[in-house]
Amino acid sequence: MTENTPLIIPELVALDADAGPGKEDVIEFLAATVAGAGRASSPDGLAADAKKRESTAPTGIPGGIAIPHCRSAHVLAPSLGFARLAEPVDFGAADGQAADLVFMIAAPDGADDFHLQLLAKLARGLMQSEFTDALRQAPDAEEVARIVTGQVQPELLDGAGEEGSGAAEDSGDSEGAEGSAAAASSAPAAGETVIVGVSSCPTGIAHTFMAAEALEQAGKDRGITVTIEGQGSGRIDALDPDLIERATAVIFAHDLPVKGRERFAGKPVIDVGVKAAVNDAGSLVDKALAAADDPSAARVPAGSESSEESEEGSEHWARRLQRSVMTGVSYMIPFVAAGGLLIALGFLLAGYDVANLYEKISISDYSLWNLPGNEFVYEIKNSAGTVVGTETITVSQSGLLLYIGWTLFLLGQAAMTFLVPALAGYISFGLAGRPGIAPGFVMGVVAVEVGAGFIGGLVGGILAGYFAAWLAGLNVPAWLRGLMPVVIIPLGTTLVVGAIMYMVLGLPLASLMTALQDGLTSMSGGGSAVLLGVILGLMMCFDLGGPVNKAAYLFGTAGLSAASAQNTAPYEIMATVMAAGMVPPLAMSAATFLRSRLFTKAEVENGRSAWLLGLSFISEGAIPFAAADPLRVIPATMAGGAVTGAMTMAMHVGSRAPHGGVFVAFAITNFGGFLLAILAGTVVSTALVILLKGLGRNKDGRDSAAEAQPAAAAA
Repeated sequence: MTENTPLIIPELVALDADAGPGKEDVIEFLAATVAGAGRASSPDGLAADAKKRESTAPTGIPGGIAIPHCRSAHVLAPSLGFARLAEPVDFGAADGQAADLVFMIAAPDGADDFHLQLLAKLARGLMQSEFTDALRQAPDAEEVARIVTGQVQPELLDGAGEEGSGAAEDSGDSEGAEGSAAAASSAPAAGETVIVGVSSCPTGIAHTFMAAEALEQAGKDRGITVTIEGQGSGRIDALDPDLIERATAVIFAHDLPVKGRERFAGKPVIDVGVKAAVNDAGSLVDKALAAADDPSAARVPAGSESSEESEEGSEHWARRLQRSVMTGVSYMIPFVAAGGLLIALGFLLAGYDVANLYEKISISDYSLWNLPGNEFVYEIKNSAGTVVGTETITVSQSGLLLYIGWTLFLLGQAAMTFLVPALAGYISFGLAGRPGIAPGFVMGVVAVEVGAGFIGGLVGGILAGYFAAWLAGLNVPAWLRGLMPVVIIPLGTTLVVGAIMYMVLGLPLASLMTALQDGLTSMSGGGSAVLLGVILGLMMCFDLGGPVNKAAYLFGTAGLSAASAQNTAPYEIMATVMAAGMVPPLAMSAATFLRSRLFTKAEVENGRSAWLLGLSFISEGAIPFAAADPLRVIPATMAGGAVTGAMTMAMHVGSRAPHGGVFVAFAITNFGGFLLAILAGTVVSTALVILLKGLGRNKDGRDSAAEAQPAAAAA
């Protein structure tokens, strides 16, 4: 086929076709269509090859679409047949929906990876509702051919492998086990070189089995057996343990954590992203062969079952670090929400004076059988332990209500003490897997003890994660492998990184944290207060629950302990942080309601619940929108957050509760001003999002950014 020969022409299109009740009938119908257009020498031969391929794994994907495909000696030129069925037919899609749009990719035997490249390009279009809707509404075959040709771009096929794999995520679901199924048909002969591996991609269809098929074909070209386990989003056909035992090397081509990685412990490994396998499978097989003969080659570490929950080094170090930091933040969020709301409930039931009991009166002295009154006498002692005076603490409630509120307050304080340790622990987990959790938590506690706070937890977690990952990668004797994840790695990491934190980094990090807090606190009075509100608003909306957002949040919560009737600035800072953090999800909810056509269906669905997340002060409700379109969403939300922050500080709104949004109205002074500031910021962000989204649309109504970044919007 020449470069100018179209993959699809009107003669390859059948609209509102009655192809038969089963998928084999549809395949035969499309094979006849391809042959009738002069693109295949035998419709029966092409149908047989396509059905043989279909038997290895279903080609249905969610959304009422199917993409049967094959290489065949009967194909005269690479072609794409299409049928819009009058009656949908089940092709085994994971969502159970029968397909009314069916594509047949027919590639000649000598087309190398042609059909894989075409599948990647086609999958990119199938993720866009505008593309599939246009196919369902097309009035004639000429229009279908025009729409598909515009998406597939046949003139770029010579470089489509690289482009197709990099431009879009996969769409839908398949059994994800094409590699395994294909491998099951022929066992390797005794003494034959065997390479095994795993492929996976974020959504478990195109790139998953594209990578598996490409690697196995590269093995055949080299006269060796390569068997890949496709870990799709559906059923996984696991590799035969005997085959793994015989393997001389392992290839991991994955964008998701490898499930069951411990099965490959001790074997030489090539660990890359799934796109690398699609782009150049041959070089990966060559590297695996070289690694098999290299005693110093990287090996799958013992105890690597933890990598099911963390991604390994298949990505750029900066991306891996970013992902790990976000892992730490995401695991920290439940402590924030639970702790903050429990403290707020404690205030509601026992009054604000209950905070004065914290660290002064022990709740263990009381129980339901010995309820406290509303006055407590607190003994003041000097450094020698001698009582030098007393202080009477009076609270607004007494008896059972005080006791319950006090208990809730203490539970909330306990949860909040885990913020930095949880952050550090799960950053380390993201970098090193399960063996990194314990040393990471310890580094978080150390950071709090030396006064380094959030910054210390961030640095300590990163150091612990990298050091634990390095230990996990050591090639140790077989008898020691079992001890590595449970003893050697936690012990060695805690010892080395803990010593560094105490002896070297503790003081500088504490000084940096103090300088940051003092700098922001100094702005809380006078004319600088509004500027501080703007800064905090921008920080809260910059990464929507990420490190910058949490730095601002922890600054707000840290100051609450120093607040008093004479010093209300910490309350105002806390209210500013909370109000600004509520703006992004509220704005995205409003924008999807007012201009739903500017968003994908998944985003509109997310918008229906984002308002509740916003009212609850859960900034992460806007993450799906920012992830899909960061260049428009993030600037818009930051602008609204800045407006809200400035207004909250200007109106001296205060919050005694560290979390809860509008549901802790009882703990917010000038609640009317609080709502007004949030409303103003939400209006600004909503208007900007709609404006930027509208400017980014093509004349035909398609979103140009979505075409360049077609990953699914829902996180």
